This record gives sequence, structure tokens and C-alpha cells, in this order.
Amino acid sequence: MTLAPTAVDRVDAAFRRIDAVDRPEIWISLRDRQDALDEAAAIDARVAAGESLPLAGTVAGVKDNIDAAGFDTTAAAPSFAYRPDADSTAVGRLRAAGAVIIGKTNLDQFATGLVGTRSPYGAVRNAWNPDRISGGSSSGSAVAVALGIVDVALGTDTAGSGRVPAALNGIVGVKLTRGRIPTTGVVPACRTLDCVTVFARELGLARQTAELLAGPDGLDPLARTLEEQAQHATAAALPPRPRVGIPTASQLEGLAPGWAEAFHAAADRLAATGLDIVEVDISALLEAAQMLYNSAFVAERYAAVGAHIDEHRDLIGTDLDESVATIVLGGAERTAVELFHAREELDRLGAVATAALDGCDALLTPTTTWHPTLDEIAADPIGGNSRMGRYTNYANLLDMASSSVPAGTVDGLPFGVMITAPAFHDLAVHQLAERLLSPTIDILVVGAHLADQPLNHQLVAAGGSFVRSTTTSADYALFALDTTPPKPGLLRVDHDGVSIAGEIWSLPAAGFGVFVASLPSPMTIGRVTLADGGAVSGFLCEPIATVGAENISGHGGWLAWRRAQASI
Repeated sequence: MTLAPTAVDRVDAAFRRIDAVDRPEIWISLRDRQDALDEAAAIDARVAAGESLPLAGTVAGVKDNIDAAGFDTTAAAPSFAYRPDADSTAVGRLRAAGAVIIGKTNLDQFATGLVGTRSPYGAVRNAWNPDRISGGSSSGSAVAVALGIVDVALGTDTAGSGRVPAALNGIVGVKLTRGRIPTTGVVPACRTLDCVTVFARELGLARQTAELLAGPDGLDPLARTLEEQAQHATAAALPPRPRVGIPTASQLEGLAPGWAEAFHAAADRLAATGLDIVEVDISALLEAAQMLYNSAFVAERYAAVGAHIDEHRDLIGTDLDESVATIVLGGAERTAVELFHAREELDRLGAVATAALDGCDALLTPTTTWHPTLDEIAADPIGGNSRMGRYTNYANLLDMASSSVPAGTVDGLPFGVMITAPAFHDLAVHQLAERLLSPTIDILVVGAHLADQPLNHQLVAAGGSFVRSTTTSADYALFALDTTPPKPGLLRVDHDGVSIAGEIWSLPAAGFGVFVASLPSPMTIGRVTLADGGAVSGFLCEPIATVGAENISGHGGWLAWRRAQASI
């Protein structure tokens, strides 16, 4: 039996990994190693004493615009640094769950950017290729996770900062509905839009951590109440046959070479889990995305940190990033009238987008549009960055839940897709991500689970999708069992066998497990050989159940026998 690593083991491994990868630009501040080991030892002792700590044995990083006691908060601007008296709500809950925080991670300054290069602490290089950007603004958190230094890391997301770096580094980025995780103790970028997000290499850990951080704290006035969340709970899960929208072909133009093909491959994999993929016009969403920086909404960035930049203009180009300063200071030029006009336009676009997505449970898009080099962003820092948020910028403006998950590689670099749904549909986003990331298992059905038969709905509910019709090898017998509803029993025999007609369906691994666990006696699952020489999991039955049952093998299959019975 292999024992799970202790918290001490995991912290020690994290610091050894920091030394091994030699990526100092990931961190703005690192915790004293012995101090972290002492906390880990205390966690191990609490677990040994029987205390339940769901994140015990995990190591975490925290984006340096989120307060963590014992660390300065800089927001990647040394002139802005302060030492908080207490943890932010998110960090406090992370620690309470047993995670050990080992450092504060680098970011695009004041969380303004999607590239990961806008920091006086250095550009954070991509985990897969150091010549490429990591994506921002939560760059250090994403790369620390991708390189295996930490298990989870906190980021923030206003325009896509918890999703773009996840996609570019091949990890999961979870952004719950705006306000579900309080932003108490977070340096604002746009206070009404900001979200705390979670990065992890595994979807389950990312989702678990995000949910542990969720819930009002009595301090954040924008936190969603438990009552508000409960009102939407009934609409949170997926229906038996989900419907997922994807952009039209023209709305996928401008992607990096090979990315459109990778996206459609991901959509096909998702469809294979038993859902419908439909093209929808997302032009209203794309228009809304442009408004985050190209309208009066940018004034909220000035409201957040503009005074500090204004007072330290002499530091622009050294302590303060020039691109960030340009964006933030530009917000001061916007008027209240412009803001009200922008608010009205956003409401209009939101209504159009809602109508376009009517009937869809979620939207699948690429997470971003390209993966530039560091040199490409240096040559065009504003324009290059603006391309990154095409599919992410609208989510917080329009109050949507959204997560990015890995979807393979293109030319040796990660490619990610994003699943987006209405507010409070976080569970639906997670369920679709599970389907996309989960391996599938083929199963042969020969009776009541065939298409259009009484129990086929069980396969569909488990995420099943039809693959093809087939026949078994010629050494099986089929019996009509005395069950309700009527079902056949398939047995492999050593003589007088025939080929039996059936269908192969594909199930997500999780759905397969649930499906098999609910099978009633005398049905079993075993390996069935096919006429083409292959083998799949398939329905069989216990031999004792066939005693006294009619052998219907001569009909060649269940449906043929049923038709013969109907004609008598």
C-alpha cells in the first residue's frame, strides 16, 4: 500500500522543485523554508489526531494582489507594497483547509494584462517553452502549478486572468460565478468584476478548492448570498442530453495556425460523450468583450489604483509598467455620462447574447486566440495583449461562470478550451469539463439498452453516445429472460454459438462507473469478442439466469426476435 505524502514531505518537495526549475521570476516573495516545514508538521499532527483537513498535504501559491499574512502585498509594484494585518478571506479559507502557502506569485502589474510580462519583477516565462509568454495576469500562479512546484494556486480574473494562463500552460483554471468567492483582501483591478480563481493540474482538485473558498464572509458587499445561490441551485446541473453552443466559423477566424482544428476536435470529443453541439452567433459576446478596455468601464481601473500611479508618474518605466500606466491613467478621462452609455450598451448586448444562447446549457470556445513569443509582445505590448481576451473579456461583464481546461497540444504547445455558462451554473461547467477530460469506455449492448429501447435512456443519462452497430463473434448464445422490462441474456458458449447483433456505445469513465454500479442481477459486464476480432466491455448475464429461458439465438439478435414475436 502506497501512503499519501505527508504535508512535511510535500513542502520539502516543493522547495526542492523550486531549486530544480530555477524560475525566480515566478515569485515575488518566498516563505522561509523552515517556517513552512514547521506549519506542515503541525498539519500532519492535526490530521493524525483525527482532524479533517480536506487540503492537508497540498502546497499553494498566492497571486501577489491577494493578502496573505506574513507576506507583503505588492500587486507587482514595489512602490505600492504594504504588509496586511490578516489573510484575505480566500487565503484564510485555504489555510483552514490545510494547504501550506509557500509564496506570493508574480503577475501583470495591478492585474492589468493577459500576457504575464508587465512586471518589474520580470516577465514570467511559459512552463513549456521559455521563449513564449505565460499569459497573465495570474502568470506566476499558473506557471508554479504547471511546473509542479505547487498543487494549487490562487489567481484573480477580471478579463480572463484566471483562464488565459491556464490554457497557455496546460492546466485547469476555475472561475466560479462572480461574487461566489469573496474578494475581501484583494487589491482591486475592477472592483465590481474581480473574481478569485483557482489553478490546479487536476480538475477535481481545482473544483474542490474553489468550492472550499466559496460563500459569503459578511465583509465583501459584492459577495453572493447563500439565499441567492440557493435560488439558482435547481438550474445548476446538466440535463440528460445537454446542448452546447460553439462559435460560427467566421467567429473562429484569426486563431493561431492549427488552433481551429484543435478546437473542433475538442468539440467532437465532447459531443461523443452524449450531447449536442450547435453553432451559435456569439457576436454580441465578442462586442461586449471589446467594451472592457475600449469603453468607460476602464474608469474602474483608475478608481482602483489610478491615484497611486498618478502620484508616482516619475516611476513609470521602472517601478511602474508603462503599458499598465497608460491603460489605468486613460480611465481618468472617462465621464459619468460615458459610463452610463456603456452600461446601457452592455445591457443591450447581454440581452442579445442571452437570446442567441437560448436552449444551450453552455458555450464552448477556445480560451484565447494565440500564443505569442516574448519578443512579439515586447514589439506590440498593447495590441498583442488585446488579442488574448477575445473569448474571455465578456464573462465577468455579463456575470457568467467560466473555466479553462486543457485540450491537447498544437505544435508542441498547450491548447486550452473554455466552458462558459450563466451565473450560478458552476456545476454544469464542471460536469462538461469532466466529460471533456475524462477517458471514455466503449460498451456493447444487445437488448433493452439499444437505441429506442426502454432502457436506452440510462445510457444517455450516463453520458453515453452511439458509436456503431456491430455483431459478436460466432460463439455466443442469446436468451429471453423473464424480467421487467423484457431483457435478453448474452452468454459465451463452447458449442452451437452464433453471431449476435448489438450496438457499441461510448461512455465517459465516470458515467460508466455509475452505470455499472446500478446494474441489477442477473446482468453483469464482461469482455465480449466481436466479429471483426476486437473486444469491448459488454452486457452478459449470470449462467443460472438462462436455466429454463428461451434460447433465441437463431434470430441473430434481440430486435429481430422482438419483431418475430410481434408478428405472431
